[in-house]
Amino acid sequence: MNILLLGKGGQVGWELQRSLSVLGHVTALDHDSTGHCGDFANPAGIADTVRALRPDIIVNAAAHTAVDKAESEPDLARLLNATTPGVLAEEAARLGAWLIHYSTDYVFDGSGSRPWVETDVPAPLSVYGRTKLEGEQLIQQSGAQHLILRTSWVYAARGGNFAKTMLRLAQERERLTVIDDQWGAPTGADLLADVTAHAIRRLQQRPQDAGLYHLVAGGETNWNLYAKYVLDQARKAQSAIKIVAKEVAPVPTSAFPTPAVRPHNSRLNTTKLQTTFGLTLPHWQQGVARMLYEIL
Repeated sequence: MNILLLGKGGQVGWELQRSLSVLGHVTALDHDSTGHCGDFANPAGIADTVRALRPDIIVNAAAHTAVDKAESEPDLARLLNATTPGVLAEEAARLGAWLIHYSTDYVFDGSGSRPWVETDVPAPLSVYGRTKLEGEQLIQQSGAQHLILRTSWVYAARGGNFAKTMLRLAQERERLTVIDDQWGAPTGADLLADVTAHAIRRLQQRPQDAGLYHLVAGGETNWNLYAKYVLDQARKAQSAIKIVAKEVAPVPTSAFPTPAVRPHNSRLNTTKLQTTFGLTLPHWQQGVARMLYEIL
Protein backbone atom coordinates (compact mmCIF):
# COMPACT_ATOMS: atom_id res chain seq x y z
CA MET A 1 0.00 0.00 0.00
CA ASN A 2 1.30 3.42 -1.00
CA ILE A 3 0.40 6.11 1.56
CA LEU A 4 0.80 9.88 1.28
CA LEU A 5 0.82 11.69 4.62
CA LEU A 6 0.46 15.47 4.65
CA GLY A 7 1.18 17.62 7.71
CA LYS A 8 3.82 15.29 9.10
CA GLY A 9 5.23 17.92 11.51
CA GLY A 10 2.06 18.50 13.53
CA GLN A 11 1.07 16.61 16.66
CA VAL A 12 -1.19 14.18 14.82
CA GLY A 13 1.07 13.98 11.77
CA TRP A 14 4.05 13.03 13.93
CA GLU A 15 2.14 10.12 15.48
CA LEU A 16 0.75 9.07 12.10
CA GLN A 17 4.28 8.52 10.79
CA ARG A 18 4.54 5.76 13.40
CA SER A 19 1.07 4.21 13.13
CA LEU A 20 0.87 4.18 9.32
CA SER A 21 4.31 2.62 8.86
CA VAL A 22 2.94 -0.90 9.44
CA LEU A 23 0.42 -0.54 6.59
CA GLY A 24 2.79 0.15 3.72
CA HIS A 25 5.21 2.65 2.25
CA VAL A 26 4.63 6.14 3.69
CA THR A 27 5.70 9.35 1.96
CA ALA A 28 5.42 12.01 4.67
CA LEU A 29 5.43 15.69 3.70
CA ASP A 30 5.12 19.03 5.45
CA HIS A 31 4.74 22.63 4.27
CA ASP A 32 8.52 23.02 3.91
CA SER A 33 9.30 19.63 2.34
CA THR A 34 11.55 19.46 -0.70
CA GLY A 35 11.17 17.14 -3.66
CA HIS A 36 7.38 17.12 -3.51
CA CYS A 37 5.06 19.95 -2.45
CA GLY A 38 3.35 19.56 0.92
CA ASP A 39 2.40 23.23 1.30
CA PHE A 40 -1.38 23.69 1.64
CA ALA A 41 -0.99 27.34 0.67
CA ASN A 42 -0.18 25.95 -2.80
CA PRO A 43 -3.16 23.82 -3.91
CA ALA A 44 -1.77 23.37 -7.44
CA GLY A 45 1.45 22.02 -5.96
CA ILE A 46 -0.52 19.62 -3.75
CA ALA A 47 -2.40 18.38 -6.81
CA ASP A 48 0.90 17.83 -8.64
CA THR A 49 2.21 15.84 -5.67
CA VAL A 50 -0.78 13.49 -5.73
CA ARG A 51 -0.48 13.00 -9.48
CA ALA A 52 3.23 12.26 -9.21
CA LEU A 53 3.05 9.84 -6.27
CA ARG A 54 -0.28 8.16 -7.14
CA PRO A 55 -0.98 7.02 -3.56
CA ASP A 56 -3.58 4.42 -2.59
CA ILE A 57 -4.30 6.31 0.64
CA ILE A 58 -3.98 10.04 1.35
CA VAL A 59 -3.96 11.03 5.02
CA ASN A 60 -4.36 14.76 5.59
CA ALA A 61 -3.14 15.99 8.97
CA ALA A 62 -2.44 19.52 7.70
CA ALA A 63 -4.67 22.45 8.72
CA HIS A 64 -4.82 26.03 9.91
CA THR A 65 -5.36 25.32 13.62
CA ALA A 66 -4.57 28.73 15.15
CA VAL A 67 -8.18 29.37 16.12
CA ASP A 68 -7.82 33.01 17.19
CA LYS A 69 -5.42 33.93 14.40
CA ALA A 70 -7.91 32.61 11.85
CA GLU A 71 -10.26 35.46 12.76
CA SER A 72 -7.76 37.98 11.36
CA GLU A 73 -6.68 35.89 8.35
CA PRO A 74 -9.87 34.22 7.11
CA ASP A 75 -8.65 33.90 3.52
CA LEU A 76 -5.59 31.90 4.57
CA ALA A 77 -7.69 29.77 6.94
CA ARG A 78 -10.12 29.02 4.12
CA LEU A 79 -7.30 28.13 1.74
CA LEU A 80 -5.69 25.69 4.19
CA ASN A 81 -8.85 24.23 5.73
CA ALA A 82 -11.24 24.15 2.79
CA THR A 83 -9.89 24.98 -0.67
CA THR A 84 -6.82 22.75 -0.63
CA PRO A 85 -8.54 19.78 1.06
CA GLY A 86 -11.18 20.12 -1.66
CA VAL A 87 -8.49 19.96 -4.35
CA LEU A 88 -6.96 16.97 -2.55
CA ALA A 89 -10.35 15.23 -2.61
CA GLU A 90 -10.79 15.89 -6.34
CA GLU A 91 -7.38 14.37 -7.04
CA ALA A 92 -8.17 11.40 -4.81
CA ALA A 93 -11.43 10.85 -6.70
CA ARG A 94 -9.64 10.91 -10.07
CA LEU A 95 -7.08 8.45 -8.78
CA GLY A 96 -9.50 6.16 -6.96
CA ALA A 97 -7.56 6.77 -3.74
CA TRP A 98 -8.90 6.98 -0.20
CA LEU A 99 -8.75 10.33 1.59
CA ILE A 100 -8.53 10.41 5.40
CA HIS A 101 -9.20 13.87 6.85
CA TYR A 102 -9.51 15.36 10.34
CA SER A 103 -12.12 17.87 11.43
CA THR A 104 -13.33 19.41 14.66
CA ASP A 105 -16.14 19.91 17.17
CA TYR A 106 -15.92 23.62 16.24
CA VAL A 107 -18.33 22.89 13.38
CA PHE A 108 -21.04 22.97 16.09
CA ASP A 109 -22.25 25.96 18.11
CA GLY A 110 -21.47 24.39 21.48
CA SER A 111 -25.02 24.65 22.81
CA GLY A 112 -26.62 22.23 25.25
CA SER A 113 -24.87 19.45 27.13
CA ARG A 114 -25.64 16.37 25.02
CA PRO A 115 -22.69 14.91 23.12
CA TRP A 116 -22.95 15.82 19.43
CA VAL A 117 -23.72 13.04 16.96
CA GLU A 118 -22.69 12.96 13.32
CA THR A 119 -26.18 13.81 12.07
CA ASP A 120 -26.53 17.00 14.17
CA VAL A 121 -26.74 20.18 12.08
CA PRO A 122 -23.48 22.18 12.19
CA ALA A 123 -23.53 25.86 13.14
CA PRO A 124 -19.93 27.05 13.58
CA LEU A 125 -19.20 30.16 15.66
CA SER A 126 -15.75 31.02 14.28
CA VAL A 127 -13.73 31.35 11.09
CA TYR A 128 -11.87 28.18 12.06
CA GLY A 129 -15.13 26.25 12.50
CA ARG A 130 -16.64 27.60 9.28
CA THR A 131 -13.58 26.78 7.18
CA LYS A 132 -13.27 23.28 8.66
CA LEU A 133 -16.95 22.65 7.89
CA GLU A 134 -16.46 23.85 4.32
CA GLY A 135 -13.54 21.44 4.01
CA GLU A 136 -15.76 18.56 5.13
CA GLN A 137 -18.43 19.53 2.60
CA LEU A 138 -16.00 19.80 -0.32
CA ILE A 139 -14.62 16.34 0.46
CA GLN A 140 -18.11 14.86 0.73
CA GLN A 141 -19.13 16.44 -2.59
CA SER A 142 -16.00 15.33 -4.46
CA GLY A 143 -16.98 11.71 -4.96
CA ALA A 144 -13.75 10.51 -3.35
CA GLN A 145 -13.80 7.55 -0.99
CA HIS A 146 -13.23 9.26 2.32
CA LEU A 147 -13.08 9.01 6.08
CA ILE A 148 -13.59 12.24 8.03
CA LEU A 149 -12.78 12.07 11.73
CA ARG A 150 -14.04 14.93 13.91
CA THR A 151 -12.11 15.32 17.15
CA SER A 152 -11.47 17.84 19.94
CA TRP A 153 -9.00 19.00 22.60
CA VAL A 154 -6.04 17.29 20.91
CA TYR A 155 -2.75 17.04 22.81
CA ALA A 156 0.58 15.22 22.51
CA ALA A 157 3.73 14.82 24.59
CA ARG A 158 5.63 16.45 21.72
CA GLY A 159 5.17 20.21 21.37
CA GLY A 160 3.13 22.60 23.45
CA ASN A 161 -0.11 21.60 25.16
CA PHE A 162 -2.51 22.63 27.92
CA ALA A 163 -0.98 20.28 30.50
CA LYS A 164 2.51 21.70 29.96
CA THR A 165 1.16 25.23 30.31
CA MET A 166 -0.56 24.34 33.59
CA LEU A 167 2.60 22.70 34.93
CA ARG A 168 4.64 25.78 34.07
CA LEU A 169 2.18 28.20 35.65
CA ALA A 170 1.76 26.00 38.73
CA GLN A 171 5.48 26.40 39.41
CA GLU A 172 5.20 30.19 39.21
CA ARG A 173 1.88 31.05 40.87
CA GLU A 174 0.05 30.03 44.04
CA ARG A 175 -3.35 30.65 42.45
CA LEU A 176 -4.44 29.68 38.94
CA THR A 177 -7.71 30.62 37.27
CA VAL A 178 -9.01 28.13 34.70
CA ILE A 179 -12.27 28.05 32.73
CA ASP A 180 -14.89 25.63 34.02
CA ASP A 181 -17.79 26.08 31.56
CA GLN A 182 -16.29 24.45 28.46
CA TRP A 183 -16.71 20.67 28.36
CA GLY A 184 -15.02 18.03 26.22
CA ALA A 185 -12.60 15.11 26.23
CA PRO A 186 -8.83 15.60 25.97
CA THR A 187 -7.77 13.34 23.09
CA GLY A 188 -4.23 12.16 22.45
CA ALA A 189 -2.66 12.47 19.03
CA ASP A 190 -1.40 8.91 19.51
CA LEU A 191 -4.99 7.66 19.94
CA LEU A 192 -6.07 9.49 16.78
CA ALA A 193 -3.18 7.97 14.85
CA ASP A 194 -3.77 4.42 16.09
CA VAL A 195 -7.50 4.54 15.37
CA THR A 196 -6.75 5.94 11.91
CA ALA A 197 -4.47 3.01 11.07
CA HIS A 198 -7.06 0.53 12.36
CA ALA A 199 -9.84 2.20 10.36
CA ILE A 200 -7.80 2.20 7.15
CA ARG A 201 -7.23 -1.54 7.50
CA ARG A 202 -10.94 -2.13 8.05
CA LEU A 203 -11.97 0.11 5.14
CA GLN A 204 -9.89 -2.01 2.78
CA GLN A 205 -12.25 -4.88 3.59
CA ARG A 206 -15.44 -2.85 4.12
CA PRO A 207 -15.40 0.25 1.88
CA GLN A 208 -19.10 0.74 2.62
CA ASP A 209 -18.09 2.00 6.09
CA ALA A 210 -16.65 5.20 4.59
CA GLY A 211 -17.98 8.54 5.82
CA LEU A 212 -18.01 10.89 8.79
CA TYR A 213 -17.26 9.81 12.36
CA HIS A 214 -16.61 11.37 15.75
CA LEU A 215 -13.38 10.33 17.49
CA VAL A 216 -12.47 11.48 21.00
CA ALA A 217 -11.31 9.75 24.15
CA GLY A 218 -13.92 8.42 26.59
CA GLY A 219 -15.49 10.42 29.39
CA GLU A 220 -15.73 14.18 29.71
CA THR A 221 -14.24 17.03 31.72
CA ASN A 222 -13.81 20.79 31.71
CA TRP A 223 -10.58 22.78 31.55
CA ASN A 224 -10.60 23.47 35.28
CA LEU A 225 -10.97 19.80 36.25
CA TYR A 226 -8.42 18.90 33.58
CA ALA A 227 -5.91 21.29 35.14
CA LYS A 228 -6.54 19.89 38.62
CA TYR A 229 -6.01 16.35 37.33
CA VAL A 230 -2.70 17.33 35.72
CA LEU A 231 -1.41 18.95 38.91
CA ASP A 232 -2.58 16.04 41.08
CA GLN A 233 -0.72 13.61 38.84
CA ALA A 234 2.41 15.77 38.99
CA ARG A 235 2.30 15.79 42.79
CA LYS A 236 1.82 12.01 42.94
CA ALA A 237 4.71 11.47 40.54
CA GLN A 238 7.03 13.30 42.96
CA SER A 239 8.81 14.68 39.93
CA ALA A 240 11.50 17.33 39.88
CA ILE A 241 8.75 19.85 39.14
CA LYS A 242 7.88 21.80 42.29
CA ILE A 243 4.19 22.70 42.28
CA VAL A 244 3.55 25.88 44.28
CA ALA A 245 -0.05 26.40 43.17
CA LYS A 246 -2.46 25.85 46.05
CA GLU A 247 -5.67 26.73 44.22
CA VAL A 248 -7.11 26.25 40.74
CA ALA A 249 -10.04 28.64 40.81
CA PRO A 250 -12.98 28.15 38.41
CA VAL A 251 -13.90 31.07 36.14
CA PRO A 252 -16.32 31.46 33.21
CA THR A 253 -15.22 31.72 29.58
CA SER A 254 -16.05 35.42 29.71
CA ALA A 255 -13.08 35.93 32.06
CA PHE A 256 -10.73 35.28 29.14
CA PRO A 257 -12.04 37.12 26.06
CA THR A 258 -10.61 35.77 22.78
CA PRO A 259 -11.00 36.81 19.13
CA ALA A 260 -12.67 33.47 18.30
CA VAL A 261 -15.76 32.27 20.17
CA ARG A 262 -15.17 28.94 21.91
CA PRO A 263 -17.96 26.34 22.07
CA HIS A 264 -19.11 25.51 25.62
CA ASN A 265 -20.10 21.98 24.65
CA SER A 266 -17.37 20.11 22.78
CA ARG A 267 -18.65 16.67 23.74
CA LEU A 268 -18.73 14.26 20.78
CA ASN A 269 -20.66 10.99 20.71
CA THR A 270 -18.42 8.17 19.44
CA THR A 271 -20.96 5.32 19.38
CA LYS A 272 -21.00 5.15 15.57
CA LEU A 273 -17.21 4.85 15.35
CA GLN A 274 -16.90 2.28 18.13
CA THR A 275 -19.73 0.12 16.74
CA THR A 276 -18.64 0.28 13.10
CA PHE A 277 -14.93 -0.35 13.67
CA GLY A 278 -15.16 -2.64 16.71
CA LEU A 279 -13.32 -0.28 19.05
CA THR A 280 -13.39 0.61 22.74
CA LEU A 281 -12.05 4.12 23.27
CA PRO A 282 -10.09 4.61 26.52
CA HIS A 283 -11.03 7.19 29.15
CA TRP A 284 -9.35 10.56 28.65
CA GLN A 285 -7.49 10.24 31.97
CA GLN A 286 -5.64 7.16 30.73
CA GLY A 287 -4.08 9.00 27.80
CA VAL A 288 -3.30 12.15 29.79
CA ALA A 289 -1.64 10.10 32.55
CA ARG A 290 0.53 8.38 29.97
CA MET A 291 1.50 11.69 28.38
CA LEU A 292 2.38 13.16 31.80
CA TYR A 293 4.54 10.13 32.55
CA GLU A 294 6.55 10.97 29.44
CA ILE A 295 7.05 14.65 30.21
CA LEU A 296 7.44 14.69 34.02
